[in-house]
Amino acid sequence: MRLRVEFTTEPFDLDEAPPHAVVARDVVTGAELDAVDVGPFGNTAEGDADQVLGAVAALLRESLQAGATRVSLQVNVIGEAGPGEGGAT
Repeated sequence: MRLRVEFTTEPFDLDEAPPHAVVARDVVTGAELDAVDVGPFGNTAEGDADQVLGAVAALLRESLQAGATRVSLQVNVIGEAGPGEGGAT
């Protein structure tokens, strides 16, 4: 199955990206995800369920270790896996 994750990390700093936000950005851009969109007030990424769930686990662990006091996220099923993506179509 394909998933979309939307997330934010807090606390916010409008002057400079805090370390936890940089870590979160690095996790999602370094994962094998599709359609990654990183912005100052929200971030999204899509991909195969295994990749998204692995990235979410790393995102939570690493951003909290880097000083995040809150991570808000939403995960949505957006479709079935395509051919060669580990699931039936």
